[in-house]
Amino acid sequence: MENITDLQGTFELNNGVKIPYLGLGTYQADNDNEVINAVKCALDFGYRHLDTASVYANEEGVGKGIKASSVAREDIFVVSKVWNNDQGYESTLEAFEATLQRLDVEYLDLYLIHWPVKGKYKDTWRALEKLYREKRIRAIGVSNFMKHHLEDLMQDSEITPMVNQVEFHPYLVNQDLVDFCTSKGIRYEAWSPFMQGKLFKLDICKELSEKYGKSPAQIVLRWNLQKGVVTIPKSVHEERIISNADIFDFELSKEDIAQLDNFDRNERIGPDPDNFDF
Repeated sequence: MENITDLQGTFELNNGVKIPYLGLGTYQADNDNEVINAVKCALDFGYRHLDTASVYANEEGVGKGIKASSVAREDIFVVSKVWNNDQGYESTLEAFEATLQRLDVEYLDLYLIHWPVKGKYKDTWRALEKLYREKRIRAIGVSNFMKHHLEDLMQDSEITPMVNQVEFHPYLVNQDLVDFCTSKGIRYEAWSPFMQGKLFKLDICKELSEKYGKSPAQIVLRWNLQKGVVTIPKSVHEERIISNADIFDFELSKEDIAQLDNFDRNERIGPDPDNFDF
C-alpha cells in the first residue's frame, strides 16, 4: 500500500510529477458563485488538486476560485480535459489555448483526452505530447480509456499516458484495467466514486460506516486511496468538501478492501466508453 498521510499527500506519476491523491471534482458545478466558492473553500481548507473540463463550462469559475483563494497558483494541481468535438491535432492545440484563457493560468498540471474518440484520439495525443514537450503541461493523460484503447494509443505514441481517469466505485472496480494501468505505469484515477449517490444505499457501506465510525463517503474515498487510486469527489457544499477530506485518521483492513472489491458487477453510472455517442 502507498503512503497515505494527509490532504496534501501525493502519489508519483511516471514522469516524477506528484499528483495530490485527493482532489475536488467540479462536474455539474455552475460557472458562477457555486464553483467559485467551492474552489475557494476547498483550497483554503487544504485541497491542492482541482479537476475541471472544457465541457463542464465552468473553467472561468474555477480560475476565479483559484484567484479568490489564499493559495499560490504553483501550489495547486490544475486539471482539465479536451472535449470530443475539439479532438484532432490542430483543434486540440486551439482547445488547450482556450482552456488556459478561461482558467486564466499559464500552464496546466494535467491535461486529459476526455473520451477515446475513434479515429481522432491518436492525433489528439500527438498534440498533448507537443504541449508536454513545450512544458505547457506538467503531465498528460487520458480519461475513459479501456485496455484496448490504451494498447492502440501506445502503439504509436512516444509518451506513455501518466493518468487514466475512469469511472470507479464498488460496482465498477474493473481490476483488470487497474492492473493493466499499474503494469504500464499509468496512474488510475476515479470519477464518480459515490456512484452519483447510489453508494449511500449499499449495505456494505453502512456496515463499514458503523465499524469504523466514518461516513459511507469517507469509507469509499479511503478505499480508493488504499488501492493507489487518485480520487476527485465532487461537491459544492462546504461541509461535504471538509468531510470528504476527513479520511486520514483511519485505515481499512485488507479484508474490508477485498469486500468492497468483491461488489464489482461491471455496472456503470456513466456512459460506456465502447458504446458512447461521440
